Order: sequence, then structure tokens, then C-alpha cells
Amino acid sequence: MQYVSRVPRPPLDGLIDDLYYLAGAPPYARLMLPPMPGALLIVNLGAPFRIRAGAGTAEYADGCVVTTPTRAFEFGYPPWTRSVGVHVKPWGLAPFLPMPAAELSDRPVTLEQVWGRPAVAELRDRLATADRPHAMLTVLEQELRRRLGETTGLGLVRRASRVIAATGGAVAIGGLSEAAGVSSTHLAQRFKALIGVTPKRLARTHRFATTVLAIDFAAPVDWGDVAAGAGYFDQAHFGHEFRDFTGLTPTRYAEVRRRFLREHPGSALDGWSLPAD
Repeated sequence: MQYVSRVPRPPLDGLIDDLYYLAGAPPYARLMLPPMPGALLIVNLGAPFRIRAGAGTAEYADGCVVTTPTRAFEFGYPPWTRSVGVHVKPWGLAPFLPMPAAELSDRPVTLEQVWGRPAVAELRDRLATADRPHAMLTVLEQELRRRLGETTGLGLVRRASRVIAATGGAVAIGGLSEAAGVSSTHLAQRFKALIGVTPKRLARTHRFATTVLAIDFAAPVDWGDVAAGAGYFDQAHFGHEFRDFTGLTPTRYAEVRRRFLREHPGSALDGWSLPAD
């Protein structure tokens, strides 16, 4: 697959990790994505894809918006896929949404539901005209810059979220509200409105993602050492978190991760997603 990405210019770089272009045959027809401390916006330029979230499955022709998730979801790809997208910081979608992020929690929606059919159709036309990946990313960045709006409480949520990220989720949540000079209830309400999850849930997600991404799955894994090093109460606690985030045991997760590494080394979609078939 072809994958091109770049970091946007200020002020978007304070909201977005990167803009990307993706095209080609996916390594698997279905990929499972465990929760990550971040959000996602996709403008689809190829055949529709499907997302299974919870008990429901929906098709997305124009693209989708996914706020910071609390559970794994599954992407079903066509034989050939083409899209541009945005990997967004946990708080980064809020300035582009017409509704609170909490309304979209674990409920991916079409891009049309967020920006409207005429606007999305016009954007997709401009992307198709741009044709080349870097030109398409420029078009997408211009659209995001045009839509950037003021968001109440964004500074508060961004500062607290950065503390959570800097500690890998190992932070006292009560201390965040004290440091910010607001009540824990107010902080949780702002997080829910702008990110879709509470500070505690975001910290759990950071902790899990930081722990798993640091594991070398090419070598044997001592799960007891991993759990202790990450500060989990015990290995059973870590195993519970693993199942809550992925639906898999740590051992099974390692097997599936190694399968991906073995069958598609260097794939643009490797790193966090897992084959679901």
C-alpha cells in the first residue's frame, strides 16, 4: 500500500498528529483497531468500507469520523481502498464538530452527518482534482483550516490531556483538576464534551497503549514483568485491561500481532491494527 503523511502547519499541529494519504490493497479484509488515545477523520475516495462498532455494522461511502474510542472496532475494507485522513489528538476534533464529542462516543458517523452532503461532495471533488498525494493533503489541510473554530474549554482540556500523555496515563486524576483550579466534575464534563471520554478513561487508554507499543513481539514476552513495569496492580489486572481493550488475552494478542509481522512485514497498516479474519 502507498502511505504518505505529514504534520500540518500551525495552528493545526496543536490539534492534529498528521494528515495522511492511503491507497492500495489492504493486508487483510478486516482489521481490528484497539482503542487509542486519539481520534480519526477519513475522507473516502474509493469503494465504501464498513465499520463494526459494538453490535452494529455500518457502511461508509464518503468517509467517517471516530472520536477517541473506549472499545475496539473493526474496519472491513474493499479489495482496493483509497482515502485521505487525519490522525487527531484526543481533543483535536472538537473545533470541527457541530455537536459534543460525547454524542459520537463509540459511534462512528459518516462525514456527511458532521459536515453535510454538499460540503463533503465539494471536498471530495477538489481532492479528486488534486490527484497527487501531497496536493490532496494540502487541500485537506486548507479545508480543516477553514473550518477551525473557537471551542470553549479547549485550553483546559488540552493542558490536562498533555499531562496525562506525558505520564503515560500514570497520573492522579484528582491532581489534574486541582492544578487547573477547577472541580473534578467540571473537568470531567469538559473532557466528555470535547473528547468524548472522562480524564480517567483517557488515562487508562494512554497507559494501555504506552505499555503495548513498548513490547517487542519479535522476542518472548514475560507478561508478569510487563504488568509490573507498567504499574498494574498484578498480572490479572493487566489481563483484564487487555481483554477490555482488545477482546483478546495477552497471549492471543501476541499471536495475532506476530502473524501480522510475519505475513505483511513493513505494512503501512501495521503498528496497532490487527487482522480480524
